[in-house]
Amino acid sequence: MMTSIATRTILLVGISSSLVGSTFGADWPGWRGADRTDISRESGLLKEWPSAGPKQSWIFREAGKGYSGPAVVKGVLYTLGTRGNQEVLIAVDAKTGKELWKADVGDILANNWGDGPRGTPAVDDGKVYALGGKGDLICVSAKDGSLVWKKSMTALGGGIPGWGYTESVLVDGDRVIATPGGSQGAIVAFDKKSGATLWQTKDFTDGAQYSSVIATELNGERQYIQLTMKTIVGVSAKDGKVLWKAEWPGRTAVIPTPIYSDSHVYVSSGYGVGCKLVKVGANNEVSTVYENKVMKNHHGGVILVGDHLYGYSDGPGWVCQNFKTGEEVWSSKNLGKGAIACADGLLYCVEEDTGTVALIEPTPKGWTEKGRFKLDPQSTIRSKSGRIWTHPVISDGRLFLRDQDLVYCYDVKR
Repeated sequence: MMTSIATRTILLVGISSSLVGSTFGADWPGWRGADRTDISRESGLLKEWPSAGPKQSWIFREAGKGYSGPAVVKGVLYTLGTRGNQEVLIAVDAKTGKELWKADVGDILANNWGDGPRGTPAVDDGKVYALGGKGDLICVSAKDGSLVWKKSMTALGGGIPGWGYTESVLVDGDRVIATPGGSQGAIVAFDKKSGATLWQTKDFTDGAQYSSVIATELNGERQYIQLTMKTIVGVSAKDGKVLWKAEWPGRTAVIPTPIYSDSHVYVSSGYGVGCKLVKVGANNEVSTVYENKVMKNHHGGVILVGDHLYGYSDGPGWVCQNFKTGEEVWSSKNLGKGAIACADGLLYCVEEDTGTVALIEPTPKGWTEKGRFKLDPQSTIRSKSGRIWTHPVISDGRLFLRDQDLVYCYDVKR
């Protein structure tokens, strides 16, 4: 009996020791995570991958067409896709890959680069909010997908952008924030429970582009920051009034989400445009810190880790950029163009052409790789003009990736 007790004690101590410093179960409730920084707060993840990559846990094969990313909350993954002639919101058990329910969103967006929805759902307080490619916004129950309310971006004066509505709506407090664009007001706030319009930015009427709003506290008030073809803008969360603006020389399509840190706002876009850092000072006065072409990020995203930015820049490849000065620290073409996310101090990068996934240490010393693997199998329904453009997500010790109808889950726990 004493031996049995001792054995159990040793086992419990061993298990407890193995869990020290590990934090799993961190939800990823929407686009770029809980705070839109694209950084997971989890720890205890693999610091290096075996030669074949991390273990594949499951593949869900019925997501349909689209580039929507996953949101993961309380063990359920939510993403957008297509079924028949409808864009749909799909709920999947994140542990098993089994479908739980689906909900219709609206008609399918048709596009040469790939049909279907683009935005990532947002999950908040038992509800899921999802914007389709044609601007249909639904709020449904997270339990069973039953409809709570539905709105249309075009009914609010918006015109469907050339690549469709790609924004991932933001849930902030009691509001849902979206960007219909147009003369009635570029940005709108809905009551998250009823869908009633709380305000629309009458003094800001740019057309919708492809970026998503971020929220922050700045100069003593809650602000929403958005990027359009011509403008970087901050508006009041209370009433939508424009608080400050800065010019942006966008071309063709403006996609990456702005980054905020310590009264500074960083933006980037592709098609040769580059990047810009502005400081929003007292009384919301705006000044340009730098504007250059070090980071020309098309749509794979940029992440701020410490004092440095990481992302893919058209031309030089993967770039490390000094956030404060704008100077290039290093660039690398060890992996092709793609999307990025961060968890437990490492970067997860997905190459859009081949589906190669690489684990990178974010360091100003240079490209430091900790493993790679290739998505297998890959979609057979992807448009010939399309690529693997869905961004990676890390939640509850799992890495989630998507190639159209295929959603992959990998175990990345240490």
